[in-house]
Formats: sequence, structure tokens, C-alpha cells
Amino acid sequence: MKHGDFTALARYYKYRTGYSDRVLRALVGVTGGLREGFRVADVGAGTGKLTEHLSKLGLQGYAVEPNGAMRKEGERAWRGGAGVQWINGSAEHTGLPRHSVDWVLMGSSFHWTNAPRSLREFHRILKPAGFFTAIWNPRDLPHSPVDQRIERLIRERVPELKRMSSGSNQSGLEEKLLSTGRFHRLLFVEAPHVEIMTPARYLGIWRSVNDVRVQAGSRRFAEILNAIKKETAGLSSIRVAYLTRAWTVQAVD
Repeated sequence: MKHGDFTALARYYKYRTGYSDRVLRALVGVTGGLREGFRVADVGAGTGKLTEHLSKLGLQGYAVEPNGAMRKEGERAWRGGAGVQWINGSAEHTGLPRHSVDWVLMGSSFHWTNAPRSLREFHRILKPAGFFTAIWNPRDLPHSPVDQRIERLIRERVPELKRMSSGSNQSGLEEKLLSTGRFHRLLFVEAPHVEIMTPARYLGIWRSVNDVRVQAGSRRFAEILNAIKKETAGLSSIRVAYLTRAWTVQAVD
């Protein structure tokens, strides 16, 4: 398995949590997302976690995903849902027409892209003065004791680990978003939220994690999963704290 390859992990994405409703509602207000004709593109949509939340808020548009296995899971889960068209495309080549959407989002995936090329593509598909949001949903470790213990056991087994997908540390992101000159008026919004889940779901979320799995290797990752099982054995539920963090920029006309 390679960094950024989620083909073998698609089946586990159903266990993942959504994003803060407070953050998304605030951004809908900023972008004017409830006006008639407003269209959104969830790029790097995966299996549609963010897409589903946007749809529940009343938004319509596109779910753009390059990985066939992830897109298949998303389309299966979306069967019968209205207002969203699934597209085979990437951040660098969405396949969407010029000036076709009002708001582009990437949920926990912008770090996998070629940022300059992606920002150029987003500017192309956005209507004048449209918006782009890069959003992550990292664990809020100071407020999640179980996650603190899990983090320690992972570090014990993989001391050289360098997390690639966490929104906790996005050093240089603001400069990157503004670097092309195509976007300005940066806005940062964050809010905590809590998910109560079963141990089985909690383990399923860890099975979906790409960067730890790749860097640990199959043997150490199996050890990590077994350690998580032991750590959560006997619990009826687990309280996991998250901190949704979103950076939004507006397209320069």
C-alpha cells in the first residue's frame, strides 16, 4: 500500500465520523449556500462523508472522486439520494465545466494534492467570487483520554511516525492557499464536537487510516490494531472528541 492509496480501505470508511455541524452551517452562511441555483463540489469525496452532510444542509452539486473503489462505495451508499452527481475526477482535473459551481470543498484530502494545480482547477470551475474550503476533522487529543492512550501505544511501536493526514498541524497552509494569487480573503473556522461510538466502530476507523498503516508496515500495524482491541475491550461505548478545522478562501475575479 502507498501513501494516498485508499483502494483497500474504502470498505472501512463507513466507520468514520462526519464534520462539525456548527462549522459547516457557519460556512453555508458565509458562502450563501442556500440561495437558489447554488452548486457545490465535494472534491476528493471518498465515500461521501462530507457530501452527505452538505446534502442534509440542503446543498446540491457534485461528488468528485478519483479512486474507483471509494467512488463505488459512495455511489452505493448514495443510491436513491437526490441532488448529487458522482464524477470520476481529481482535484487537479475535476472534469467539471468552467464556472459551474459556487463552492468547492475538500474534506481531509487537500494535503494529498498538487496544491498549485488544484487551486488553478478550482478557480477555473468556480463562478466569479466563489469559495474554496479545505476542511479537516482531527481528533481533539486533549479532550479524548482514550485517544491519548492509543496515540502513546502507536508512538511506542512506530517512533518514526510522521502523520500526513491530520488537520491538527497544517503549518504553511494559509500561505499555500494564497500563493497563486487566484484566491484571497482567507477565513479560518474551527469548532469541537463529540462522537459516541462502539469499540467495533472505533477499531473500524483505525482500519481506514492510510498514513499509519503505510509507515508501520503490516506487522506493526497488526500489533497496533490488537493493542487497540485490548485497550477498548469491555467498553460499551467510547467518547471521541474531534476538532473540525476549516480554511476558506474566495476566488479573485
